Amino acid sequence: MLKRLFTSNTRIKLLTVFLMNPHGEYFIRELTRKLDEQINSVRRELDNLKKLGFLRAKTKNRKKYYYVNKNFIFLDELKSIIIKAVSSHQKIAKDLEKLGDIKLLALSGQFINKPTTTVDMLIVGTLNKEKFSNYLSGQLRTQRSVKFTIMDEQDYKYRWGCKDKFIMDIILDPENQIPINKISR
Repeated sequence: MLKRLFTSNTRIKLLTVFLMNPHGEYFIRELTRKLDEQINSVRRELDNLKKLGFLRAKTKNRKKYYYVNKNFIFLDELKSIIIKAVSSHQKIAKDLEKLGDIKLLALSGQFINKPTTTVDMLIVGTLNKEKFSNYLSGQLRTQRSVKFTIMDEQDYKYRWGCKDKFIMDIILDPENQIPINKISR
């Protein structure tokens, strides 16, 4: 089964599209445009994923639409793999460093596959907010919109010194990832 799963770039692109939007329905031509792939390779990989049980198909308005089989046995695991591959912590850190002067980046919530009541991303420093917004909506692929907080270094140090619960919960949680930390305490 696994041998059939990760054998082509087209299949990886298809898995990414379907797993990042599991409620979506797509027809072949739409996918070829979206993925910038040849129609024959898209058709072949859709057929392979359908045989595997990952996708189902239905006809609507004389077009064949493909959608995720919600009962696929490895759906959650595949989703986790794709999310990790698309938004690895180091890649996010490198991308964000290009947008400004980041002193600290803490990733929580959906970036570590854990429910959160606070934020998914804590950024200490300065960055271009317009470019950051474009990055969140365009390049960064996540299950849902990213909850984030941006603060300057002075505010962070003050809140750290006061043992602010919000800051302590994020920074001291051993499961959270901190790919950038240039702040001395």
